[in-house]
Amino acid sequence: MPTIVLRNLPAETHRALKLRAELNGRSIEAEISSIIEDAVRPAGRLKIGSALAAFQDELGDSKIEFRRDLTPVNPASFE
Repeated sequence: MPTIVLRNLPAETHRALKLRAELNGRSIEAEISSIIEDAVRPAGRLKIGSALAAFQDELGDSKIEFRRDLTPVNPASFE
């Protein structure tokens, strides 16, 4: 898992993070991870699988089927 180093964090911000972490029952590191996760991956984001399922529901009783095929693909040859 990648690591981030944060330098020059103001003491007041560190105290606020520490208090917030304690209130949420987490370590400061877990609290910072949660804050970043919420900022870059909001709960209301569009997920492609959900969007495709909703699209299929809109089509009704159609013959379109969305599946995830995990079969390996052979690369194209241009020889």
